[in-house]
Order: sequence, then C-alpha cells, then structure tokens
Amino acid sequence: MGRVSQAQAQENRRRVVETASRLFREQGTHVSVADLMKAAGLTHGGFYKQFASKEALIDEATAHAFGELAQHHKDGLDQYAGQRDAAQRALIDAYLSAEHRDSAAAGCPAAALATDMARDGGESEARRVYTQGVGDFAGFLAAEDQDGLIRLCTMIGALVLSRATKGSPLSEEILTTAREALTATN
Repeated sequence: MGRVSQAQAQENRRRVVETASRLFREQGTHVSVADLMKAAGLTHGGFYKQFASKEALIDEATAHAFGELAQHHKDGLDQYAGQRDAAQRALIDAYLSAEHRDSAAAGCPAAALATDMARDGGESEARRVYTQGVGDFAGFLAAEDQDGLIRLCTMIGALVLSRATKGSPLSEEILTTAREALTATN
C-alpha cells in the first residue's frame, strides 16, 4: 500500500478529529485508539502518523467540539438578527430538550466532557480549551436579569441529571423544571 497524498492525510486527520469529538462526548475520552480509528474508517496504525499521542487528539477534539459550540451560538444570533434574548431562549429550549439529552455525541461538550476534564488533573491543552469554552458559554448566556454562570450551571446540571435518569419520568421533569426556571423571566 502506497503513501497517501498530503491532501488525503489532511482529510484523514480531519475525519479522526471529528470522530473523536463525537465519540468523546458520547463515551468519554477513555475510548481506545483502535475503536476510534475503526469508527473513523481508518486503520489503527495510521493514528501515530497523524498525532503524537492520544492526549494530542483529546486536545484537538476538545477544541473542535467547543468550536462547534461557538459556531452554534453565532448562528443563533444570526438567525435571530442579533436579538440576544430570543437567541438565548431558543438555545435554552433546545439545550434542555429530550433531543439534546438523547444526542450526547452531537451535544454540548461542557456537559459531556466535564467528568473527563475533572479527572485530567493536569494543565493540558484540552483543559485550557474546556475552561475557556465554559467561560465563553457562560458569557453568551449572561442576561440583564440572570448571571451566565448560574444559567450554565443549571443547564449542565439538568442535562447531566436527565441523561443519568433517562427512561424515567424524572428525566423529563428535570428538563422541564430547569427550562421553566431559566425562561420564566424572559
């Protein structure tokens, strides 16, 4: 088998980062390199041609996930013609929905990666990106009458608890209660 072109190598790397971003949000960063590469449709042996280590991939995949989140916020503002309150309300409604609860792979990296980042314990690039992303998300959620950190903590807590209780009536009640509390004054 011959060498891949530079363009194909870049495409393979992009595919691995996107796949890792989804799998890490869905299953955690403990996903094996072999499983990750299989999910990306590539061979395990090609991993170390693209990345120095799994930690380097975690760094990139975390940045990718928070980049998607930032783009989602920008798109929301664009969709609501700069009406920040309407964009925030739409985000809260979508965030605290059964669809988001059931779609961890495409969901919020702040909720999905929290436990992995807490266990990291170091000063990795992934943790730096995560911290910055959480701060940016809280900043987006800030309103005249509500602190962004309070909103974010409520949203993430509700999402995590609803995922942990999925399949029970409590799961939906958690989402509904948090959504109503956050949107009552808007």
